[in-house]
Amino acid sequence: MTSAPHFDDAHAAGEARRAARSGLGVALATSAYGISFGALSVASGLDVWQTCVLSLLMFTGGSQFAFAGVIGAGGIAAAPAAIASASLLGVRNIAYGMSMSPVIGDGFWRRAAAAQFTIDESTAVAAAQTTRRAKLVGFWITGLGIYVGWNISTLAGALLGDVLGDPKAYGLDAAAAAAFLALLWPRLRRVQPIAVGIAAAVVATLLTPVLMPGMPVLVAAVVAIVVGWVNWLGTDPSASSEAGIGRGGGKPEREGLP
Repeated sequence: MTSAPHFDDAHAAGEARRAARSGLGVALATSAYGISFGALSVASGLDVWQTCVLSLLMFTGGSQFAFAGVIGAGGIAAAPAAIASASLLGVRNIAYGMSMSPVIGDGFWRRAAAAQFTIDESTAVAAAQTTRRAKLVGFWITGLGIYVGWNISTLAGALLGDVLGDPKAYGLDAAAAAAFLALLWPRLRRVQPIAVGIAAAVVATLLTPVLMPGMPVLVAAVVAIVVGWVNWLGTDPSASSEAGIGRGGGKPEREGLP
């Protein structure tokens, strides 16, 4: 019976190694398209140092692309919409922080450090593991690896921006969208998330010609929030009450929500 602890230790160590390999792989793949952000940011009118500061401090790809894209489309007059778009996209990291809190553990400085690296990829790699040790390894390897690689590739893209010319000619403007689609795709397994995505996309497309840059994204997000809220409460309160579910009792079925 003395072999069981050794087996458990070996299994945990093996899973931690697999988590580290996964984290490194994700970090390398994600860091690569930081070049596209650097090039697009400079092409949008930001300086090299401004571009690098965004990656060093903001460090959330979706928010960075949104900020640079809105500034590029509307100039400095679009700054409020750019900030709003970037902030809205960054709100999702609050949910990530809540899910990662039990994994990171207690301690102000530990949590403060982890907050900077709580992004889509680090959360996804950590969540895919089954032991706390592997979750921690996956989280820190992914987060730190992407932070270093993303900032290096951002600087490279910003410096090469003038040499490359128009980033759109190389399809770099689509890199972020492709990456987010890859992250989103596994979640589209039910009708409700697919319907929300299509509705938000249609609204944003229709409003793009008539609203200032950045605003269509905000309105589309409101559509998604409203649909999610209605789904959370239940579309038929009376039926929920009769069935004993919803806010009154039982476990409500909240399709498409975490």
